[in-house]
Amino acid sequence: MSSSSSLLRTTAPFRADHVGSLLRTEKIKKTRLQHTAGVITAEQLRELENEEIRRIVAKQEEIGLQSITDGEFRRAWWHFDFLENLDGVEAFEAEQGIQFHGVTTKPRGIKVTDRIDFTNHPHLDDYKFLHSIVSADRTAKMTIPSPNMLQFRGKVATERYEDSDVLLQDLGLAYQKALRAFYDAGCRYLQLDDTSWASFFSEETKQKLRADGKDPDRMLADAVKLLNLSVANRPDDMVITMHICRGNFRSTWTASGGYDGAADAILDQLNLNGLFMEFDDERSGSLDVLSHVKRKDLQIVLGLVTSKTGELESKDAIKRRIDEAARFVNLDQLCLSPQCGFASTEEGNLLTEEQQWDKLRHVIEIADEVWS
Repeated sequence: MSSSSSLLRTTAPFRADHVGSLLRTEKIKKTRLQHTAGVITAEQLRELENEEIRRIVAKQEEIGLQSITDGEFRRAWWHFDFLENLDGVEAFEAEQGIQFHGVTTKPRGIKVTDRIDFTNHPHLDDYKFLHSIVSADRTAKMTIPSPNMLQFRGKVATERYEDSDVLLQDLGLAYQKALRAFYDAGCRYLQLDDTSWASFFSEETKQKLRADGKDPDRMLADAVKLLNLSVANRPDDMVITMHICRGNFRSTWTASGGYDGAADAILDQLNLNGLFMEFDDERSGSLDVLSHVKRKDLQIVLGLVTSKTGELESKDAIKRRIDEAARFVNLDQLCLSPQCGFASTEEGNLLTEEQQWDKLRHVIEIADEVWS
């Protein structure tokens, strides 16, 4: 294993990083149910959420993480909670949930009913609270869904967007406003989460798009265009990364296949600072895909440690895979993380909170041994 002196990176992503969501505590689950039932007020719920967020922020700092999130404790979903609070977007109860491998989520949907914009969004206050309690030597990290998720998950219920290019333009400009608002609130590390890319990974998934009357090549080009428009005017000192996911609900998944079908688009065409990429099992494909990385300033965060089970991977096996990745990308461009969050929805993955912290400690220990 070669070595580098840059373990203690001063900017994100960090050598040992994490995707963001954490298992909801029993107290969070209980109080959110109480609020839904009308037992406690919204103000009481928020104060109880604040208490639990303070606790898990302190825990992240205690185990040695540099990037600190609120665990997405105020959200039911990793994507809908943000998207439905954009101007012009509404939530609705769908006829059925999202199908995962052997399990289905509770029903939820979003629809575009008016011009998309970003003005007053509740997640801004959520970030401000997080920023206020994170230690000065750590970095508060905000996670939001990629704009592509509205393209892929949202129904269009307005004549304004009969032309999809108009929707793309408005959505990209709304995200520019969002990034600026988070920056003005103090955010210097923001992550876009995106499951849409998995639609392009294999010929099978592309054929499904064609069967629905869609053009996968056009959709891929639009996904790149929308991402780059959304981040076009971000400040120079704001780090934007993207987590590419194949689905994560109660330790299950929705998609399989390596990155090959969209490798050039993801690894060479997106104007991002870093990519969180899943490589935790055979569903994720080969690390050879990293040969598509051309930029010397693009950080690749290797998701080699699964967040779906509590069993700890062999340190030697993880180090060998980091060595393998370093055949294609300079070791100094690599970082390590779990492959996904621990609770993309409030239900959470099938492991205990202590196993979650053990996983994160495992990532930190391996990164320290590799890059120190």
